[in-house]
Amino acid sequence: MGIVVTGLDIGTTKIACLVGELDDQHRMRIIGVGIVPSKGIKKGVIVNVDEATEAIQRAVEKAERTSGQQIREAYVGVAGSHISAVNSRGTVAINRPSHHIEPDDVRRALEAARTIAIPHSQEVIHVVPRGYWLDGSNGVRNPVGLHGYRLEVEAHVVTAAATALQTYEKCCEGAGVAVRAFVLEPLASGEAVLHEDEKELGVVLVDIGGGTTDISVFLESSVWHTVSLPVGGHHLTHDLAVGLQCPLGVAEEIKKRFGYAAVRGVVDDSFIDISHFGDEPFRDVSRRDVAEILEHRVLDIFDLILREMKRSGYDGLLPAGLVFCGGSSQLAGLKEAGRDFFSLPVRVAAPQGLSGLVDVLGNPAYATSVGLLEWGLHQDQIQGRMKRAPGGESASSQWVSRIREWLATLLPG
Repeated sequence: MGIVVTGLDIGTTKIACLVGELDDQHRMRIIGVGIVPSKGIKKGVIVNVDEATEAIQRAVEKAERTSGQQIREAYVGVAGSHISAVNSRGTVAINRPSHHIEPDDVRRALEAARTIAIPHSQEVIHVVPRGYWLDGSNGVRNPVGLHGYRLEVEAHVVTAAATALQTYEKCCEGAGVAVRAFVLEPLASGEAVLHEDEKELGVVLVDIGGGTTDISVFLESSVWHTVSLPVGGHHLTHDLAVGLQCPLGVAEEIKKRFGYAAVRGVVDDSFIDISHFGDEPFRDVSRRDVAEILEHRVLDIFDLILREMKRSGYDGLLPAGLVFCGGSSQLAGLKEAGRDFFSLPVRVAAPQGLSGLVDVLGNPAYATSVGLLEWGLHQDQIQGRMKRAPGGESASSQWVSRIREWLATLLPG
């Protein structure tokens, strides 16, 4: 059996626990799936520990039954308005006589970039290198093996509220699962749905979930800007419930079956009998009215996305446009409305190239869930290669230790 890893996506709408295996051909195969409705979570934040713990436990148990594996640890996705990010630089001198760049030098540079002033209430979860400079020359992707006197790294430092992370950890441990590492959900989603050429050219990943919209700007194959907005699909449903004066459950069903992101895209302006969706008395609503309500909220979300694109400073450097994922990205007409609003290429993406238990996973709603596996398998594969590195036992052990410390700066936990 190859490397086995577990990803745990604790979302506002659902909790998904996936188990993946890297086979001998280095392909990922889904061997375990556990998906349950969320409880105790609002806008990406746990608000009821007991309810969230119970839901996580049920998802884990389902994944254990389908995989035949006992799940002891998992890569856990985090998102929400408590997430912050800042770009930072770190510089170190190369003092050894050969001036040969080693992994330890990269680790020291990332540690220097990590040393920034953050509130005591925040905790660093990622230090993602964006690019390296060697003796003032930029464009260096991997400095290890090169020669120089001064190494500088520009990094994207992501922090999260320490109390939120502690709560996530408490709920996971209550469900019998240790947190191997926290992973920012937009980074995980990017692993599952973005193409390498998109990340190189410049692209915005927009993950619209139930309670949050996570935005990431990728450029030159690295993340340059991340933010989580406290608005998502539940707000669309709430607007419909208020506008149509119907229960939330009825509004959700109408949104899924008849919703459209823009009024002008509604060709069939027929009426919907909402009594078919519950105990409501007979009452017709126009599809155009439904679209008009949804359009207002969609445009609000688009406006927030555009503001973040401008705030990042890279809004003019994104020729690959926008890639939407997440459950709420499946709203009919969203792609076309996005193209009109942003005047950029827009596509709605789902995980591709999966094998194994993938009946429901080829869906934009599972971008983060699958991405957590991709992220985790990548990390475990790197560490597996390090464990098998040739050389004398003492030197090899020291080298592996230094690399592990370096990896810890990229993905602590």
